[in-house]
Amino acid sequence: MTTPTHELAGQTAVVTGASSGIGRATALELASAGADLIIHARRSQSALDTLAAELRGRGVQVKALLADLGDPAEQDRLVAEAWAWRGRVDVWVNNAGVDVLTGEAARWSFEQKIASLWQVDVVATLRLSRDIGGRMSSQGHGVIINTGWDQAEQGMTGDSGQIFAAVKGAVMAATRSLAQALAPQVRVNCVAPGWIQTEWGHGASSDWQNRARKECLLERWGQPDDVARATRFLASPAAAFITGQTLNVNGGFRFGSPQQ
Repeated sequence: MTTPTHELAGQTAVVTGASSGIGRATALELASAGADLIIHARRSQSALDTLAAELRGRGVQVKALLADLGDPAEQDRLVAEAWAWRGRVDVWVNNAGVDVLTGEAARWSFEQKIASLWQVDVVATLRLSRDIGGRMSSQGHGVIINTGWDQAEQGMTGDSGQIFAAVKGAVMAATRSLAQALAPQVRVNCVAPGWIQTEWGHGASSDWQNRARKECLLERWGQPDDVARATRFLASPAAAFITGQTLNVNGGFRFGSPQQ
């Protein structure tokens, strides 16, 4: 089966949290599909500039925007500026999330982690979706793609499991409600990554490396490109009859694996 070429040509797509990892891979994938891109980060201007140059090298137009999605006023500004660029947005990918697994945030308290994740991963996703979704409805079409977690419904032990199940489970539930509210003009779906080898995965201990492989039927880490390709599909005309769904991108979860 061959990959469609430029199926998003002439469309404008927004990817939040695009400076690294899954967001960066998603922006590159949508550019390969022909979409012009608005790429967002909280403060990584240099990383956005590097990505923008690479995207332009693929023949698409790019606008880079910084916004702190923990601030409702910044959320509103991001949507307004993204819409003003072309007077429309065709695809909006809510990828941005708080990283509480690496860096200083890994040392935050349980309460601080869940409060920050809730504000960005849940509240911002919902507010951005409602704002851009209303505008898309007025233009008569659009696609919104949110980011969940493949283990949110079954759960995982430990502090991180509890936090991510609560936060990403809320995003997945909101996706279903948004799909109903915005139909039939706007499709709303969710990708739910499993063990994806982003920054944390590269530095994870041997125990976590082994666990990631054991819990995957394909016995490997997923890569950001795996999620990006799934997002491209959901954004494309090939998914025109799909809405209100969560697509697990996890290589097949192996149930019954021991949890730590």
